Amino acid sequence: MDTGSASSNLGRDNMERKRCIFWLPNKNRFCANSPLNDSSFCGNHNSRSYEQWIPCPIDPSHSVLEQNLKWHVKRCPLLKQAQSLSLQPFYQKGINAGSDGEEQEEEERLGVDGSRLPIMNVSSEMKRNAVNKMSVTEFCNLIDKIESLHESLCKDIQESFQMPDVCSLWIKTRVEERKLPFQEKHITQQASIVGNLENIGVLKKSSEREEADEGEEDSVPAVIEFGAGRGYLTQMLADCYGIKRVFLVERKSYKLKADRSLRQNESLMLERLRIDIEDLDLNAVGSLQGVPFVAIGKHLCGAATDLTLRCCFPPENRKDNGEPCPAKSNFGGLAIATCCHHLCQWKHYTNKRYFSDFGMTKKEFHAITWFTSWAVDANHGSESDLPDTTDYRSHLQSIKEEGNGYANGVEKVLADMEAAKRASLGFKCKWIIDMGRLMWLRERGLDAKIVKYVPPTISPENHLLIARPSNFL
Repeated sequence: MDTGSASSNLGRDNMERKRCIFWLPNKNRFCANSPLNDSSFCGNHNSRSYEQWIPCPIDPSHSVLEQNLKWHVKRCPLLKQAQSLSLQPFYQKGINAGSDGEEQEEEERLGVDGSRLPIMNVSSEMKRNAVNKMSVTEFCNLIDKIESLHESLCKDIQESFQMPDVCSLWIKTRVEERKLPFQEKHITQQASIVGNLENIGVLKKSSEREEADEGEEDSVPAVIEFGAGRGYLTQMLADCYGIKRVFLVERKSYKLKADRSLRQNESLMLERLRIDIEDLDLNAVGSLQGVPFVAIGKHLCGAATDLTLRCCFPPENRKDNGEPCPAKSNFGGLAIATCCHHLCQWKHYTNKRYFSDFGMTKKEFHAITWFTSWAVDANHGSESDLPDTTDYRSHLQSIKEEGNGYANGVEKVLADMEAAKRASLGFKCKWIIDMGRLMWLRERGLDAKIVKYVPPTISPENHLLIARPSNFL
């Protein structure tokens, strides 16, 4: 019997047994779920229009059919966790989300039960479609803005690859004891993040800690790791720098966490806050009241970086209008490795004024975030290996002025653009987004800078945003 006949017979058997007839090639069988009443497929594999699926108001990480929303909100597996979280004093829905009145009016809507549904993020597909709908002139003008902005602001970005002696010794010891459950590239990134904090004076070197008296020991800052995951960055920092108080902020649950090892340190106080950064009121965390703290994060994807920056400042200091605002009194510094800029959202972005001042709209911001995905379009070792795009700017100018066969729109322009030049523009867009965040921090009276903290061979996502209070001693 041939494969086609076998599949056909299996399909008929599935229909007779009332099972979903969707074929799973990796498992070499049909789906075992029960089909919907009006379909041969289960709910996971039934063909539905995109508009029928909406984010769950309890946990937007999964979607639900709009017609089933009223039933789902009463039975969502995360309902009890959400109810428990809502009783915590540090939970305040959307406190770090940012705001955009126009966007809220256009996109915020009521659910079938009258509850307010969250504003949907602009997906990569939506961003791409918006770019393709641009006129060729609009697209060329945007590329010209990107080039001009990059030339004027993104200069002299320093490399700062750090490996403190204390971290090197810590790594060596754990390699010998086989206590490192993660890859070497991650250890290198963690050590450089920690080393850059030491480099700007936020963390004391081992020799300085040995000379400190008991009173100075009390001034050792607490560490808050945002998007902590398993907490291995904090583990290195706590073990190497004598940190006594640690807060791990993470909305998901993880196995094989560093918590177990950290809790064996009797002198260390550890709190894991299972909450979305968007909803965390840092001022209401009782054990953090009046305690100096340092914020860290390794690869805070997209808008998570902006949510973290807002979280570190009290509400009265979160203005996006460019007015100088002082840093929080117990804020001791930060080191945040940014990444996944294509996931950034206008509503959440900290420095919308930065883009507006350069004549860029919300639509153009989302286009720029989508362009950042071009940074991986070509095979390259670093940004320095990428071609200069100056000649391409003149090519775009001729397209804009003469047409040159691009009457069909932007898709044709993108199709003809070399991958290496797309990658170069993608990297420039990443820098532009991070520069806006840097300026936002400086407006709050901080000494702040962006560095490349690891070589691109370790990670192409190698931007580290570091800051400390300007009056730091």
